[in-house]
Amino acid sequence: MPGKLASFGIAPREHASQTPGRGPGAARRSPGSLPIPLHPPCALNYPLETAPVIRVESLTKVYGSGETALQIFRDLNLEVQPTEQVAIIGESGAGKSTLLHLLAGLDSPSSGAIYYRGTNISALNESGRATFRNREIGYVWQQHHLLGEFTALENVMMPLLIRGVSRAKAAESALSRLDEVGLAARADHRAGELSGGEQQRVALARALASEPSLLLADEPTGNLDERTGTAVFDLISNLRRKRNLTAILVTHNYQFARVSDRVLKLEAGALQTV
Repeated sequence: MPGKLASFGIAPREHASQTPGRGPGAARRSPGSLPIPLHPPCALNYPLETAPVIRVESLTKVYGSGETALQIFRDLNLEVQPTEQVAIIGESGAGKSTLLHLLAGLDSPSSGAIYYRGTNISALNESGRATFRNREIGYVWQQHHLLGEFTALENVMMPLLIRGVSRAKAAESALSRLDEVGLAARADHRAGELSGGEQQRVALARALASEPSLLLADEPTGNLDERTGTAVFDLISNLRRKRNLTAILVTHNYQFARVSDRVLKLEAGALQTV
């Protein structure tokens, strides 16, 4: 591993920034940026072995106001248990991506609450939600969103560098994640030099780089042909089992969805078991 890292010109360099909520200044936080319970979680109000990873209560999302208001869903409820893989299907425009954005703290609900291991993430400010995402969420988009000017290795390193991990340690971890998705040999290739399936596998490696507890995937195979899409979906499911992750996957493909522990359909603003 050290020899491989050296070939990318990676030199040890510690970042001075502290992880939010750690270090000497940890006691001086704004109320909205209270620390997120890291995995393993702590101080829950219910037994750990039965605690949902995600609990959604009376979730409502409305865009606009007055006559132009668009209600995506109203009073939506959901619980996802540890290590469970849940697939959400539904027509385009049903609100599946909006729901994932809310679960990841990328957007705020109009009303209701989203709890991650007992902590109301919808009550956190933007800084608190950013900390939550960086520590706990692995997100795979339909578009890979890789940075074209960087190599596969550097793209996977990004979440760790943002957290303040040293460049050397981030590179070592990123190379291990690329190896897990079968792309260690392509680590020094830029995004444009990779096939669509390879780009999405790099995106998966990036999502796993921070050792998240919750994996969210929004149509991760939507831009791939059937054969490549099947391979990517199988890889996501296998890595989820290997790492004992909790996963919520959005897909239009029922054949992919049916291998999950549970399949839910979002229709007319409500989730129904399929």
